[in-house]
Amino acid sequence: MNRRQMLMAALPLVAAPSLVLAQAQPAALATQAEPRRDPYAPTEVAIRDDFEVGSIVVVSKDFFLYHVIAPGRAVRYGVAVGTAELVWKGRATVGRKTEWPSWTPTPAMIERNPGQYAKWADGMPGGPSNPLGARALYLYDAKGNDTAIRIHGTTEPNSIGRAVSNGCIRMRNEAVMALFEQVPIGTPVYVY
Repeated sequence: MNRRQMLMAALPLVAAPSLVLAQAQPAALATQAEPRRDPYAPTEVAIRDDFEVGSIVVVSKDFFLYHVIAPGRAVRYGVAVGTAELVWKGRATVGRKTEWPSWTPTPAMIERNPGQYAKWADGMPGGPSNPLGARALYLYDAKGNDTAIRIHGTTEPNSIGRAVSNGCIRMRNEAVMALFEQVPIGTPVYVY
């Protein structure tokens, strides 16, 4: 294996900058400031070609979720992930999908922050103020057990790009709604 192959194997995802970023303009042609692009907006990018088409790949440290749409191509979405001690990593499948999901904090969440979560110990109905947002994809392990990890929307879109959740993977509502329509039950999910 040559050095390039070893580096490619070590990286979970590699975006090709020339395919992702617009060509830089020469300074003489750049007469006005370009509007600042949202780094977490959905963007089609190049990735390693060894992920199954249709699969979801999350790179927690970079705050990105990739939905593989073709060999070597994916739509990249910005996400929020769990705080350092709550980051979940592993392989799962989408076991269930729900529009406007209800939410019940886990006992561990209530124990960590009873002031914020105890009032919802019996659950919160789905809707615009629910922290799971507009859609949720429920991740199940290889034995068919619910991992308690969700890919879901959020009522806090400014949290995207940060480690702030209790372990779930948050997306902006419009992004999770788009993903929800494209991802069937049984979709493989890899979280790094």
